[in-house]
Amino acid sequence: MSFVIPEKVNMADWFLLARLREGLGDKTAILCGDQRLTYADVARLAARFAHALGALGVEPEQRVMVALPDIPEFVGALFGTLASGAAVVMVNSQLKPEEIAYFYEYTRAKVAVVHADHLEAFAEAARGAQHLRRILVVGGKAAREPSFEPSSEASFEALAEGAPEELRVFPSHRDDAAIWLFSGGTTGRPKAVAQSHGAFVNTTELYAKGVMGYTASDITLSVPKLYFGYATGANLLFPFSVGGTSVLFPERCTADALFAQIRRFRPTVLVNVPTMVNTMVSHESAAQQDLSSLRVSTSAGEALPVELYERWKRAFGVELCDGLGTAEMWHIFLTNRPGDVKPGTLGRAVAGFEVKVCDDGGRELPPGEVGWLWVKGASRAFGYWQDLEKTGRAFRGEWYVSGDMLSRDAEGYFTYCGRGDDMLKVAGKWLAPAEVENCLLQHPAVKECAVVGVPDARGLTKPHAYVLASGPREGLDEALKQLVRDRLEPFKAPREVIFVDDMPRTHLGKIDRGKLRKS
Repeated sequence: MSFVIPEKVNMADWFLLARLREGLGDKTAILCGDQRLTYADVARLAARFAHALGALGVEPEQRVMVALPDIPEFVGALFGTLASGAAVVMVNSQLKPEEIAYFYEYTRAKVAVVHADHLEAFAEAARGAQHLRRILVVGGKAAREPSFEPSSEASFEALAEGAPEELRVFPSHRDDAAIWLFSGGTTGRPKAVAQSHGAFVNTTELYAKGVMGYTASDITLSVPKLYFGYATGANLLFPFSVGGTSVLFPERCTADALFAQIRRFRPTVLVNVPTMVNTMVSHESAAQQDLSSLRVSTSAGEALPVELYERWKRAFGVELCDGLGTAEMWHIFLTNRPGDVKPGTLGRAVAGFEVKVCDDGGRELPPGEVGWLWVKGASRAFGYWQDLEKTGRAFRGEWYVSGDMLSRDAEGYFTYCGRGDDMLKVAGKWLAPAEVENCLLQHPAVKECAVVGVPDARGLTKPHAYVLASGPREGLDEALKQLVRDRLEPFKAPREVIFVDDMPRTHLGKIDRGKLRKS
């Protein structure tokens, strides 16, 4: 499938206003609790945000931080910002003040859009912010009268009063910055990649429509919240591109919350991650849940072990399509497909993207060998903000060179082997942590696990397994070591099994292997 991105394109027009021109203004766009918003409602909400941001002096190419829970106002703020020609910086609404202060300084956002329930932390962080003009407060009255004093708050409801009904869209170029996404590394501060209007349009056409077959009848529900690029696409932009419906809920995502949302709204697409897949299939009421409304569930963010895939299929009978995407390429470019799933793999490349596995020198490797992921396509970011050195290493010509290591089989299916800095050289041989983790998960007492390399007294790397277990732990460590010895090569067995009550997480919710190594 080929697709040419129009030279002049603004996401607010492509994903929202185009639906009105197609006569879908009265079609349900968002379901959130008792709220139901049509596409016309969302367009009016976006127009109110664009008006409020304009009143606060936001201009094209400036940055607006959107730090809202998953409520309709998130969607209105996103499209209102994009329609203004400004760029959206999406962050978690529940960050701590010191984390917020970092994002204020790093992004130089002029305005932050914040819910009243989370205002205290964002206002505290704003006291020393050099570039922030105002905090636009949603859902409550501002602490002060509107003014352009640094870090002062203004009420969205007050500023949006009398806003025009029609959303006016800035004539953005396809290469203009649209949304800043943050890479999911486990070391240092999060770094942003600037993604263009064209990138979001490109992947939507190639992956959402071309591979996953989104239609106007689809109702989507997501485990990750909207500030994750994975969810921004799969639970907002993708359904909006075809006149579908997005289900939002601001509460913390748990298995119970998901099951309740599925019972109430009967979604057709579930946007999932392996951690929640595991939680759902392990739930005490899993056998009583009716997921028959789902035509497909997607999985991304972390490797999906074969055993976990099989448990999901046995529990719910719903197809689960694992795939790989990165912030640098915005969304999924390797994926299994409905009706074409090879468990344990990431599937094949999405048409319009070229993917290869290379050695350290950039030479493509033959099938079966493990190497670095190289990918190119029209969804590639410009680079890392304020990190020219890292940009030079990762962005080479048309290609993005990931820190992920993969292998490819003769049929073109790719298998994830791990992050380059997670791969272990044990006894002179490569060990992929994901392979050992998949083996450990086959034991019924293992709820979650992570394998990392730890140097011994001689400085040699040895695999250690951190395990979140259910039931008695006595004797379980030796049983798990023996399980790996029996099913894999003996050198892959963990030298130590450490039981934990919880797994440390990165800002994107992935297991923080760096912290495990230091523990």
